[in-house]
Order: sequence, then C-alpha cells, then structure tokens
Amino acid sequence: MTGDPHIHVERGVAHAGSAVRGLVASTFGLVADAPVEVTTGCGARVPYAMTSTRPESVTCLACREHARREHLRLADQVELLGRAPGAPVSAADAERAARGLRDLAKRYSE
Repeated sequence: MTGDPHIHVERGVAHAGSAVRGLVASTFGLVADAPVEVTTGCGARVPYAMTSTRPESVTCLACREHARREHLRLADQVELLGRAPGAPVSAADAERAARGLRDLAKRYSE
C-alpha cells in the first residue's frame, strides 16, 4: 500500500515485535530477520517499518481497535491459564499479566 501515511499494528499484535524475536533468539539461539512487509490489523499489507507495538505511535484507527481487542482477548486467556489446575504460572502472576495486557488495551483506545 503505497502512500499510506499511517502507522499500523501487525495482525498478530499480541505476538509481534522485538520482544518475541528476542525470546525466540534466547530460547533457541535463532535470530529471525524482521519481515519486509506485514499484514496489519486493518488488513493492509505495509512495510514492517510502518508498524509499531507502542499504542501512542499507532495512527490507523482500525489497527488501534484491532490491537485493543487482541490484548483484551489475550488477557482473558492468561487469566484462564492461571486458574487451571497444574498451570505453569500462579493465579496471582496470571492476574498481574492480564492486568498489564488490559492496561495496554486501554492505551490503544485513548
């Protein structure tokens, strides 16, 4: 999409960004290149450089709404995981993580 001045979020915003690539690198010793183009929350294909994981930087309203929904969905999943018998994280840690995700979702709606 040429000429699009907006900053977008990747479609898989909750799993996107350098933090995930860093985790993969530290876990498996693999370093993945950042993609040249990505599909965004609004469905556009844009250069990776035109995306952000920081809510304050995202200017595409459809992408902001997509990111808000995705972070809320992930927060619900994390809470459920924390309540499951034999969960790998405590309920308190899961609640703390879910609260952080909900705070991030709120920043996308501001």
